[in-house]
Amino acid sequence: MSNPPEPPRTPRKIAVGPLVLALILAVASLYAFGGFGNLSGGKTVANAGQCKAAAAKVASLKPLAKGEVAALQVPDRPAPVVSLSFFNAKGEAVTLAAFRGRTVLLNLWATWCVPCRKEMPALDAVQAELGSKNFEVVAVSIDQRNLEKPRQFLEEIKVTHLAYYADPSAKIFQDLKAAGRAFGMPTTLLIDAQGCELAYIAGPAEWASPEALAFVRAALK
Repeated sequence: MSNPPEPPRTPRKIAVGPLVLALILAVASLYAFGGFGNLSGGKTVANAGQCKAAAAKVASLKPLAKGEVAALQVPDRPAPVVSLSFFNAKGEAVTLAAFRGRTVLLNLWATWCVPCRKEMPALDAVQAELGSKNFEVVAVSIDQRNLEKPRQFLEEIKVTHLAYYADPSAKIFQDLKAAGRAFGMPTTLLIDAQGCELAYIAGPAEWASPEALAFVRAALK
């Protein structure tokens, strides 16, 4: 014989104090306005104004991601790139912020990465064609063992227009990986003069192709 059904329970009302309610609304607003999970490592909406010009530009760049650069990813909502540091040819510490005022094609490469080696001459050609006070290809080696090997390789293939940059700790790769932008090698980002990401690609590209040069030129306008 089954027991009689229990009478329906009346839902208990939970009192939410004004302080808790304010906290809930604050967190909700951060999610609504993109305060979490962006390329800048979770910075708040205060940085939105910094990338206002980039947001207007990416719409014109998207149709240009074709041909040899069809794999370029152009974000709908550009964000400031996470803080990055590496070393120049003299062994002096350099930060990405030091390039503020110039559009940068940031490339991470290593001599053990075959696709990286293949695209270095093309990156050198881009620097030769478009390099100026307003634009620089910043190719950063992350070789960790023989620190002279990257220099020797660039000399052997006669790369003469790229400045030498390196990060033997490979922390620059880990920082970009944590920001959701480094999935393998090579990794390349196009960053505007305000430090905002315009495009990125995981893997190699023919950077000296007409399509790639057209894309970079459009970013410089």
